[in-house]
Amino acid sequence: MGKWFETVEPLVYNSRIKVPYTWSVGEVGSRFLTELRDHKKIFGIRCSKCDLVFIPPRKSCGRCFSNLHEWVELGPQGRLLTYTIVHYESPAMPIKPPVAYGIIQLDRASTGLVHLLGEINFDEIKTGMRVEAVFKDERIGDILDIRYFKPIK
Repeated sequence: MGKWFETVEPLVYNSRIKVPYTWSVGEVGSRFLTELRDHKKIFGIRCSKCDLVFIPPRKSCGRCFSNLHEWVELGPQGRLLTYTIVHYESPAMPIKPPVAYGIIQLDRASTGLVHLLGEINFDEIKTGMRVEAVFKDERIGDILDIRYFKPIK
């Protein structure tokens, strides 16, 4: 092959490549998202050994590693465990800032769900406040079928 490359200066072109792909959420994630889309219902999954209820649902328990099969309807209401207000813009964010995100522990759930907060005055957000899911009118089968969680007055 020779040593021709020793006399050539390398050309470097910095770029980003976008590769479209399809990602499956599996059987558990599919059921969760289908219930959101078709019925406006939020389901968790309970561990029969630990009695923990996971939201979003998962296939196995994080505490005892049991396989999970018992679906539990949680309802749309819960309490805000913690929150943050984002002021910068990012392509990963579904709406323009400023935006509030919270971890919501739905009633009957053991874990929290990270989601947007809406219809809310940023100065009045408090941990522990009661919130309720607001669903989009036209749902497509993703987590943003829940538009946001709003305070319960």
